[in-house]
Amino acid sequence: MPEQHPTLILEEVTDPTAIVQAQAQGARCARNMAWLQAHAAEIYPRYRGKHLCIAGEALFVADTPEDAWALATAAHPEDDGRFLYYVPREALARIYAD
Repeated sequence: MPEQHPTLILEEVTDPTAIVQAQAQGARCARNMAWLQAHAAEIYPRYRGKHLCIAGEALFVADTPEDAWALATAAHPEDDGRFLYYVPREALARIYAD
């Protein structure tokens, strides 16, 4: 059976309103990411093996990504810059390269 790959469609967005909305959402996500980065040293050891969702520059923790997302959405429904992050169970050295 041949392997099936999802179709990828790229579209150029030129609508100024859509561009402004996307930039605002990106800024909200960047603020939430910066918040997580600033608090990572205290969060990661405490929540190993958990799913995190950051919204409104606040932390929401659960055993599943769906539950973490639901907690964050309930508390900050206006924040469309929320995102999920899983904290691995074990602290391991990681190598990142460009």
